[in-house]
Amino acid sequence: MPADNAHYLVAAARQRATATRRRAAAALRRMDTTGTVITFETVAREARVSRSWLYNQPDLRAEIDRLRARHHSPATRALPDRQRASDSSLLQRLQAATERNQRLETENRELRHALALALGEQRISDLPGHTRDTPGRRSSPVIGPC
Repeated sequence: MPADNAHYLVAAARQRATATRRRAAAALRRMDTTGTVITFETVAREARVSRSWLYNQPDLRAEIDRLRARHHSPATRALPDRQRASDSSLLQRLQAATERNQRLETENRELRHALALALGEQRISDLPGHTRDTPGRRSSPVIGPC
């Protein structure tokens, strides 16, 4: 009577199934990280598994559907979850932009004031009877207020 080697076959089948599942999960993570379009076809090709096998794996199928829906939404770019900005990060960026705008408004105000003073001094120097600081210099045309 031949020896019963069925347990070796069962163990090999389990190892093959585990390796296949690992390949599919790794392919999904890799594709999500790189922003690759995720479909059953592309995942099957990347993981070297069949599409029918993917459709029969409820957890992998749900993850593919979730990622595919996220990547196909027209309002968002296909970015991996790790690269998406958090709410606190967005708030910090908004605060930094607001502070920069306030600094620029202050600088513009100061520059307008300095320009008004310079134009006023130039107008005074162009008045008859007023001596010029630089003899022989022709005055440039006067620019109106800002």
